[in-house]
Amino acid sequence: MSSRQLRQRNLQQRTLIASAAARLMAEDGITDLALAKRKAARNLGLPDSVAMPDDSEVEAELRTYQRLFQHEEQEARNLHLLRAAVRLMATMERFNPYLSGAVLEGMAGRFTEIDIQLFTDSAKDVEIFLLNESIAFRHSVPRSDRAEAVLTLVADDDVIANLVIYPRDDERISFKTRDGRVRERARLHEVNLLLAAS
Repeated sequence: MSSRQLRQRNLQQRTLIASAAARLMAEDGITDLALAKRKAARNLGLPDSVAMPDDSEVEAELRTYQRLFQHEEQEARNLHLLRAAVRLMATMERFNPYLSGAVLEGMAGRFTEIDIQLFTDSAKDVEIFLLNESIAFRHSVPRSDRAEAVLTLVADDDVIANLVIYPRDDERISFKTRDGRVRERARLHEVNLLLAAS
């Protein structure tokens, strides 16, 4: 097989994996991109050594899948989660909240959880605040080694939200995705503008 044919085959495999991973995320609720890609490759009968698509390729396929097969449901879900995020961010205002993730990016689907980044001097302050407000939460495993804690709670209408708590000084840092892209985030007034435009 020539190098050109090999490149063509790798590109086709990457595209197949990205498409299958997007379907798994949309239909089965897998939220971890790396897991979705591995499972998609396995389902396609491809070896572990196969070249995987970038996260951005899977996200592009997910947008296409949602647009083609879940358009009305996905738009309604994203709007619902945006509204819930605004209410929760307003409640958590003293902790410098930012919305990030699928809800901000307009890719919220059936199983999407709200991700809100908080920047404060102490994760304990957030816990005490939630306890005083009678808001039940549980501790979850941080997905980043920069995060001090992740508190998961159920907002209104059974919406699950993750409060990812970072040190106050990290507010000036631009976080990146695994594949090096800047992870977008938005303050409350920006989310309100997004909601008004929806």
